[in-house]
Amino acid sequence: MSGSSRTYPPHVTITALDAAAARTLARTGPQSPLPRATGTDVPLPPISPAGISVLAQWPLRDFLELGALPSAVPCARLHAKHLIREWGFRAPGGNTEILVSELVTNAIHASGALGGAWPVRLWLLSDRSRLLVIVWDVSPELPVRADVGLDAESGRGLLLVEMISDQWGTVATPPCGKTVWALTATP
Repeated sequence: MSGSSRTYPPHVTITALDAAAARTLARTGPQSPLPRATGTDVPLPPISPAGISVLAQWPLRDFLELGALPSAVPCARLHAKHLIREWGFRAPGGNTEILVSELVTNAIHASGALGGAWPVRLWLLSDRSRLLVIVWDVSPELPVRADVGLDAESGRGLLLVEMISDQWGTVATPPCGKTVWALTATP
């Protein structure tokens, strides 16, 4: 593949393609360990949270890669909202939108602390009765719920995730980064 390449952590490569390379990539598909979605294919998350099989139990799957920018949070939230509607769930996805917002916000802050232009990856999976939100970022630091004062303007994200989700967790994803996930009943 021609073009210039900037290497990030070992499994994350962002490539600037010329037109010919872009056409080849469109025909052959991506060649990275964490490929971009093509057609109905959704790349698998780097982990299977809490022993939950991603392939067998989650027929509805979606993937979105975002830049670690503040504008990514409303994009991810809107994407989740539209996806829930597209998947045919009757009620609005308010809790899902909150989960997505909090997990993506945390991932952006964690990646931003390392400097550089790192991606943040979001997976939404459903078996029609449960919804699994998975967010990956490049930082190896696992999130910790903070005890914040009543007048604090931030620091309550993981508390919200804990309150809204039925189950949540985090795991390091060697060689770099971490994945944070939340499982909840579908809206």
